[in-house]
Amino acid sequence: MRAESDDTGEEVSGVLVALADPIRRGLLDLLAELGEATATTLAEQFPVSRQAIVKHLAVLDAAGLVTGSRVGREVRYSLRPESLDAATRWMSSLAADWDRRLAAIKRTAEAAERDFT
Repeated sequence: MRAESDDTGEEVSGVLVALADPIRRGLLDLLAELGEATATTLAEQFPVSRQAIVKHLAVLDAAGLVTGSRVGREVRYSLRPESLDAATRWMSSLAADWDRRLAAIKRTAEAAERDFT
């Protein structure tokens, strides 16, 4: 398996930690649907306080998954889906490594079966 650069590893780790929480995944889904929204609007859809939503949005922001922009007195949040790219590349690489390993096991097993019969 290839080693990741420290920057990429930290980026992937931040994304995976952020995605581990179901409320944060729900926030991403809702932002994907709405395009952008305030913490107040988002909090109306979840069984937690607005303050809790703001904390979840801060985690998503730190992971690079959302961005907040001030419009007057409000902060409007929107998705930054490009931040999923590093995590997607890492998962694809991991899957490819496992595919290669499983193919090698299959070849070994098939060869053993031919030799046995």
